[in-house]
Amino acid sequence: MSEINVTPFVDVMMVLLIIFMVAAPLQVVGVPVELPRTAAPSLPTEQEEPLTVTLTAEGVTMIQTSEVAQDEIVQRLMAVLTERTSDRVFVRADGAVPYARVVQVMGALNAAGITNIGLVTDTGGPRMTGPDG
Repeated sequence: MSEINVTPFVDVMMVLLIIFMVAAPLQVVGVPVELPRTAAPSLPTEQEEPLTVTLTAEGVTMIQTSEVAQDEIVQRLMAVLTERTSDRVFVRADGAVPYARVVQVMGALNAAGITNIGLVTDTGGPRMTGPDG
């Protein structure tokens, strides 16, 4: 028989295609948050993955991707920061989270000695310029 049977090859490729189609959406890392938009440009990137505290619209507080009780935020962050070279902490808050809640978290971080705090927003928001442009 001088012909090559490609049926097993096609079967294997179809299985691999299905595996990658199912696995690709699962590789998205992070917590879904609807960030407010601002006109501020993004900060330069760092060598380390940024340490983030996320406040979701449902009232859940997370450090990176793990859920944390509100009264444990500072202790958990201090433990993580001792192992990092950067002391910067980013706060990501859903636009639906009350401003008072965001300020409470930032105040708790500041009271614990974490002073390098940044707020994460999406770009493309309204510019607050006067009528002159």
